[in-house]
Amino acid sequence: MITGQVHEITHLSLLFAKVKSLIELLKVRLSLLVAFSCAFGYGLASRSDINWGILLMVTLGGFLMSGASVCINQVLEKDLDKLMKRTMNRPLPTGRVSRQEATLFAILVLALSTWILWIYTNPLTVVLSLVSMVLYSFVYTPLKRVGPIAVFVGAIPGALPPLLGWIAATGQITHEALIIFGIQFIWQFPHFWAIAWVADEDYQKAGFKLLPSSEGKSINTIIQIMVYTMFLIPLGLLPAFFGITGINSAVIATLCGVAFFAQTISLMKTGSRQSAMRIMFGSFLYLPIVQIAFLLDKVS
Repeated sequence: MITGQVHEITHLSLLFAKVKSLIELLKVRLSLLVAFSCAFGYGLASRSDINWGILLMVTLGGFLMSGASVCINQVLEKDLDKLMKRTMNRPLPTGRVSRQEATLFAILVLALSTWILWIYTNPLTVVLSLVSMVLYSFVYTPLKRVGPIAVFVGAIPGALPPLLGWIAATGQITHEALIIFGIQFIWQFPHFWAIAWVADEDYQKAGFKLLPSSEGKSINTIIQIMVYTMFLIPLGLLPAFFGITGINSAVIATLCGVAFFAQTISLMKTGSRQSAMRIMFGSFLYLPIVQIAFLLDKVS
């Protein structure tokens, strides 16, 4: 009897470990950021009282679509992830999850996301969410070893979540939707490049070429990071200019944009990994703060 209980406990422990590893494949923090951007777009587009049930489903659908995309990415890059210190402990390189298990899991998550978005949104949202998944998983992923064009391609699915949220609420692509898409699209470049600067040595082991200059961590790369970050300052004013939000969020977006840009000056002066990390963390703060400001300004 005791032996049977031990076997049962062992079985449950192994099952728990497997589930935990599968959840890890979803990159929960990244997928939550995507889900938040979807919710932001839906909330900003809602002209009257928000349908909280649909908002929840849009957020869940966005989370699962992102999870499926990054899971497929890890399946395709399993052997490359083994080469890099930052990724070698992921479930696939360590063997905690097999490639077949991860593929099946990705298909199930993708199917669930598609079903949720189909039931609770509209066909345009579903089609664009699938386009986003294909671009990220099957175009951006292999292009990472080709050159910096991968960042441009990856910025498209990276910027689609707020657009998808807007379309889920309205059923159409409007100039307002393109504005919030544009802000997140431009934000992708300093965000991507700061990560690529910090992880450059690791990326080289896998043959990833994500920095915009062929010279790698050079003055040319720094200038491009500064230029794209500077573009965020006027872009942050567009929602107020077109009447989507008001002056309060415009002030907050401007202050955040200036603070974000100021971090790039440090990189220009030092070229250090620490300065690049500050830009990277600054990018993680900029987007949710500005999006929350837009939402609060709309409802106030």
